[in-house]
Amino acid sequence: MQLTRRHMTGALAALPLAPLLGGCGARADDTLTIWAMGNEAASLPALLGGIAWPADAPPIAVQPLPWTAAHEKLLTGFAGGSLPSVGQVGNSWIAELAAIGAIEPVPPYARRLLADQFGAVIDTNRIAGKTWGVPWYVDTRLQFYRKDLFARAGYGAPPPEWTEWKAALHKVKKQAGDGNYALLYPLNEYEQLTTLALSAGARMLRDEGGRGAFSEPEFKAALAFYKSLFDEELAPKVSMAQISNVWTEFGRGHFSLFLSGPWTIGDMKKRLAPALQDDWGTAVNPGPDGIGSAAPGGSSLVVFAGGAHDKASWDLVARLTASVAQLALHEATGDLPARRSVWTAAGLMHDPAVAPFRVQLERATALPKVPEWERIVTEMQVVAERMVRGQYSVDAAAKEIDARADRLLEKRRWMLSQGRAL
Repeated sequence: MQLTRRHMTGALAALPLAPLLGGCGARADDTLTIWAMGNEAASLPALLGGIAWPADAPPIAVQPLPWTAAHEKLLTGFAGGSLPSVGQVGNSWIAELAAIGAIEPVPPYARRLLADQFGAVIDTNRIAGKTWGVPWYVDTRLQFYRKDLFARAGYGAPPPEWTEWKAALHKVKKQAGDGNYALLYPLNEYEQLTTLALSAGARMLRDEGGRGAFSEPEFKAALAFYKSLFDEELAPKVSMAQISNVWTEFGRGHFSLFLSGPWTIGDMKKRLAPALQDDWGTAVNPGPDGIGSAAPGGSSLVVFAGGAHDKASWDLVARLTASVAQLALHEATGDLPARRSVWTAAGLMHDPAVAPFRVQLERATALPKVPEWERIVTEMQVVAERMVRGQYSVDAAAKEIDARADRLLEKRRWMLSQGRAL
């Protein structure tokens, strides 16, 4: 979709950092392209159309990509020299794109864009002393639970400490009745185990990301606790594909708690029966000694390497991540703002379903920042499922995950030995 830039009055015309564009010398007919995904891509034309631009700024072309194909498109675009000027990328992709040289670090004149942001999200984007993307919106995962069933069990909310949390789950399961469980932890999803691991303080990789640290006490404590949830029949031994309809099963009390992100708030309001709309809530994750952690998520805006519009590209990033634009994005998509000040402006802390996400984001912990990470956690979950099904003990599972991680990190260790790894 081609957009002609135009001057407008109103809130979005007051975006800061206009000086970033100064001196770029871009031709007005030389298009600047941005790749975006999902609801954000659909909302971009209106967001861009509401911003005032310098007279010599280039026009923008927005190219929407489906999330399912975006990662591959980015890699093939890099290999073929066809990446755009600016792109939306998942925060978990930053390390890989930085390692292959596909993106530019945030330049000194644009580092003010990193102010007013959540520390763990910025940390996700910081590799080898440089920051490689500016958060556009944020998310994390926490607990969605049945308030009515927890209340019947004597709890106003899930307790924040592991031992008491598990005791509450046993009582909730009893309230739910025969054939039902307390929580859903799908065995094909790694987010549940990584959340427990981060809450336990596990680092998961060591030696500059060159070897696994899954046999360390913190991860093994999380792994043992994870296994106990299935051993004590608090969670069914199923994959997500075996759950016919999450909303139906949650609504009938087959499970009373599951882990998900802010996108599920809208799903709850649309898909859960009207009679149950007052019976669900969100809560922060539990930890061994109190409120636990979680991995920060969301998307960042990056400037791709070798583009023709360097300063114009960073000016676009500046305008799209400014507070007023963040508020507009939230109103258009429901995305959680990357800037803390926008949470206040939008009154998000007054929304009981959203407020726990702010608490959880303040306690989030960045995952290991190596390009191999998604493959490592996939292998981690394969082993964890086999452990739950009785193939491995906790110690044997931790050792096996380390072995698999070390194989995947073999090239990284070589690059570290040559001083070439990010």
